Amino acid sequence: MTELPSSLRGRVLVAGAGVSGRGCVAMLARLGVDTTVADSNELALQALADDYGVATVSAESAAQGDFDLVVTSPGWRPDSPLLVAFQEAGVEVIGDVELAYRLDRAGVFGAPRTWLVVTGTNGKTTTTGMLAQIMLADAARTGKRALAVGNIGVSLFDALTATPRVDVLCAELSSFQLHWSSQLRPDVGVLLNLAEDHLDWHGSFDAYARAKAKVLSGEAAVVGKDDAAAVSYAAGTAHVYGFTAAEPEQGEVGVSAGRLVSRLAAGREDLASAEGIEPAGLAGVLDAAAAASVARLAGAAPQSIEEGLSAYTVAGHRGAVVHQASGISFIDNSKATNPHAADAALKGLNSVVWIAGGQLKGAEVDGLVAKHAAQIKAAVVMGVDRQEIAHALAAHAPHAAVDIIESQDPAAAMNAAVEAALQHAEAGDTVLLAPAAASLDMYTGMAQRGDLFAAAARELTRS
Repeated sequence: MTELPSSLRGRVLVAGAGVSGRGCVAMLARLGVDTTVADSNELALQALADDYGVATVSAESAAQGDFDLVVTSPGWRPDSPLLVAFQEAGVEVIGDVELAYRLDRAGVFGAPRTWLVVTGTNGKTTTTGMLAQIMLADAARTGKRALAVGNIGVSLFDALTATPRVDVLCAELSSFQLHWSSQLRPDVGVLLNLAEDHLDWHGSFDAYARAKAKVLSGEAAVVGKDDAAAVSYAAGTAHVYGFTAAEPEQGEVGVSAGRLVSRLAAGREDLASAEGIEPAGLAGVLDAAAAASVARLAGAAPQSIEEGLSAYTVAGHRGAVVHQASGISFIDNSKATNPHAADAALKGLNSVVWIAGGQLKGAEVDGLVAKHAAQIKAAVVMGVDRQEIAHALAAHAPHAAVDIIESQDPAAAMNAAVEAALQHAEAGDTVLLAPAAASLDMYTGMAQRGDLFAAAARELTRS
């Protein structure tokens, strides 16, 4: 290991003793940095003191300390009194990702890695998984090992210290992590899309979007050209490229005659089939186009892009076809926990029996229903905010039959929902679970909701 960057040669305060904070403490202790941890959880502080020998302090009294740098967990909001106090005192506050980036760029763990960074309101995990699969396929040609990191796969700290060495970091990053970055400059960064999310943390949509747009600050930037908000926040960015589900213009990857095609450079390159991609529908095609754009700009060969996309299988509850029977497809997109995600799930599908509902958290669904009314053959609504979705369907899709599930029992409600959907579905239809709402009103999480959907589909079509 080489010498530490200057910002880590003084006293460092880690704000937060949770999973992220523990990872930071473990890394800083390994490097011999003078580290103190602040949190209101005394048990968590004691555990870190026992495991790593670091000093601890309560969150309430930490501001009285003398520190040269603060590393905050992403869960701590920008308006947290402790963080505000240090910033007003001129002490820099960074996040765990920024810490990892600075250590890597300083050569602490050898030659700096290639950083390929993915963010957006929806589609991050799928795009990052596709990208990692492509770069893994390309490793056979380049010898450079790639890995999915950040909010998918392993932690950045584990990747930086891994043996054998990881050369290419395919990183899924959140708006929280990007907010607390300042020097992070991806080799290639992609902003997939933007919609209202996490406004309670950021304070406004503009602050949220500007945090996301930091991903475009590196050597090459990619933006979803079909998303007006993303395009607007990419305005003025140097070296910006695009991806689209349409015929690509110069500087873009798009779709032509069922193929992903690149016009990122001079000429036209055929990359891969745009058909049979997981997850099904337009969302999957857009994610594949985004991953292909980043990979090609990072130097991956076209054949690696085709091989990687062919090998990729969608992560659980993100649009996988979980069952087929009598010509009906059952798609689990339980991860669609807000209207923007449900919009992506519905795109590209025809004749849908839509299962929706749960906790809308104040989001309105009228726009979503109006946009996709022609595709919705029938709908089944459930969960605490079922009536709001039913009203939107009555107003904007009056042709669609709507069944309302009153049961609050998790398994019974999902069985009833799938049974109702089967009363409307015929060969060629898709029964789509894309709730547009969170799951905690009835389920332990979106995973249980999706698992019960798949199980009900298999059981109720067995005959």
